[in-house]
Amino acid sequence: MGTTGAGRAFIGSFTSGGGPGLVAASLDPETGALTVLGATDAVPNPSFLAPSPDGTVLYAVSETPDGAAAAFDVTGAQPRLIGTAVRVDGADPTHLALTGGRLVTANYSSGSVSVLPVRAQDGGLDALSSVLHHEGSGPHPERQESAHAHQVKQDPSGRWVLSVDLGTDSVRICALDAATGTLQLHGETALRPGSGPRHLAFHPAGTHAYVVNELEPTLTVCRWDAGTGTLEPVGETALLPEGTEGETYASAVVVAADGRFVWAANRGHDSISVLALDESGEKPVLITTVGCGGRWPRDLALDPSGQRLYAANERSGDVTWFDIDAATGIPGRAGAVAVAAASCVVFA
Repeated sequence: MGTTGAGRAFIGSFTSGGGPGLVAASLDPETGALTVLGATDAVPNPSFLAPSPDGTVLYAVSETPDGAAAAFDVTGAQPRLIGTAVRVDGADPTHLALTGGRLVTANYSSGSVSVLPVRAQDGGLDALSSVLHHEGSGPHPERQESAHAHQVKQDPSGRWVLSVDLGTDSVRICALDAATGTLQLHGETALRPGSGPRHLAFHPAGTHAYVVNELEPTLTVCRWDAGTGTLEPVGETALLPEGTEGETYASAVVVAADGRFVWAANRGHDSISVLALDESGEKPVLITTVGCGGRWPRDLALDPSGQRLYAANERSGDVTWFDIDAATGIPGRAGAVAVAAASCVVFA
């Protein structure tokens, strides 16, 4: 784990919940402290964010029934909207990813994945190029009545786009046609019925993926073969100690850069689960849980050094950061900054 120079963080929030929108903050590389620099509410509910590879442009979903995505120039002190927000032809986009010169969004309520071209000259977004609709349902009568795409993520090889669907208990593997900007369905991996997969993260070796399940606080371990585009579930681990009571909805998962630990956020229990990985990457062991520093942790993120973990606590309206013990992987609370209805943290 090394150190980095001074940088910036960006925090998404729900304007419908009183949040300020897209927040820019400075990052102290010595302490990990965030200091709010400014915010823009140019688009409503910028709940999830993704920086461009060079960190000069930031992309945001607009999680509304008339779902949209937007690009922001973040080279100045204040994020500046590039052009206008672009409709994604999907309801309530919750996540986004950059791949092959395109921006891909996961649209929760409509159960679809949309593709938007990214302009090379300024990083702005052009009109929608395609939409891939998920089909299916799950056993939960209220949460799985239809497909609910919750996350899109490019695999480490850059060849595939994976979409995690809470409504169908599955992960779809797609290939992007660079010429047409369309996603072609390659395969679908079924997970345990009723688990409600929400997000996944890859092992740094690119050989495994870890899926956090929202409807039951568990982590599903999968082998990943980038050559064939195949995801194979091999095990499931509880995120909370046996006998834990009360409703809990797991939300986010992060893997250490050295592949030794996995952290997951639990809403309701308001905690961060700490799991140790063996050398195979297939046998996570729950070490402990620690308080998330607030209420309803919606997102987790590692800072660029990999030494600190940040939790966006939506209902307490703050982002809390933790110093990670290098030997045990256990986070220790180090500070917090107030951001109403916080939903996401990224670094650029």
